[in-house]
Amino acid sequence: MKFSKVDIKSPVGILVAAMPDRSKTRPRDPNELAHRIFLESIGEVEKTDPPDATPKNPHAVALGRMGGLKGGAARAAALAPKKRSQIAAKAAKARWDKKP
Repeated sequence: MKFSKVDIKSPVGILVAAMPDRSKTRPRDPNELAHRIFLESIGEVEKTDPPDATPKNPHAVALGRMGGLKGGAARAAALAPKKRSQIAAKAAKARWDKKP
């Protein structure tokens, strides 16, 4: 949810939430949606495009991938064998203690 402005008329200065613009999306009701798809297929109304996803920062994606690729192996190498054994035993106990 995005906050657009502060209501200055209010004595406490409440933030007013801006509703997202969903006027270009398809209806949620199955019957209305079917009708809308039919109208789009015969050219009565314009086709609706899916909302654009916010693009990801390629540098942040690369950094996250670099850390994710070496994370578990680097952590295991840094742990002492006794500590690794304790972690593994705790994980095995958690798996076996689950009720189906």
